[in-house]
Amino acid sequence: QVQLVESGGGLVQPGGSLRLSCAASGITFSRYTMNWYRQVPGKERELVARITRTGSSTNYADSVKGRFSISRDNADNTVYLQMNSLKPEDTAVYYCNARHYANPSLGDYWGKGTLVTVSS
Repeated sequence: QVQLVESGGGLVQPGGSLRLSCAASGITFSRYTMNWYRQVPGKERELVARITRTGSSTNYADSVKGRFSISRDNADNTVYLQMNSLKPEDTAVYYCNARHYANPSLGDYWGKGTLVTVSS
């Protein structure tokens, strides 16, 4: 059974930092591109950051470039999202996604999400 479990969300003041974690089980982690998405009510889910299966390449949404950093530990089956200089507009539910590197039809899994609230 595949499980992606996010943690690390919470309430933080503008300008603050949070580190999200996503622990994966039930998959061969190193065969999956890992993604962080976020969603606010009434809006589509937005890709925030992506990291390739080896960690050699990362991509970010323009809105978070220079503030967020994605990383992974293939030995520990975990992906991280370090979020710095947080803004109120970063408030959202953040979802971890694992997508098979060769073909999403081979595996495309989602966590249940963790809420990040940026407010003073």
